[in-house]
This record gives sequence, structure tokens and C-alpha cells, in this order.
Amino acid sequence: MDCNKEKNQKRCNCSFESCSRKGICCDCIRYHLQMRELPACCFPDVVEGTYDRSFERFAQLVTSGEV
Repeated sequence: MDCNKEKNQKRCNCSFESCSRKGICCDCIRYHLQMRELPACCFPDVVEGTYDRSFERFAQLVTSGEV
């Protein structure tokens, strides 16, 4: 299977510009899960910009109906 890096980058809302995983979703997800986090695409832009991508923050957003 080929990576759709260019297509993925168009939809990627990660604000960490120097990220080497941008557009390479399988690497991004693997990295963040190892850190007990979810990738940027799971969060609204306003929350993603805080870089708090923890499971706990995601659960708060789900509980409050924000995602």
C-alpha cells in the first residue's frame, strides 16, 4: 500500500511545522499512541494548538460535547 502523504498533508491540522511525521498518518498515530496521546487530527484546532493531545484531554472534550 502506498502512503497518500500529499493528500494527507492537505487535511492535517498539526501546527508543529517541523514534524517529520506530517502526512504520514501511520507513523503519526504510532508515535502519539506511544506517548499516551492522540494525533492532532482528533482535536479541534483551538485545542490542538495547546499541544495537549492527551487521552484525558480528549475524554474531556468528548464529555463536554466538543468532539
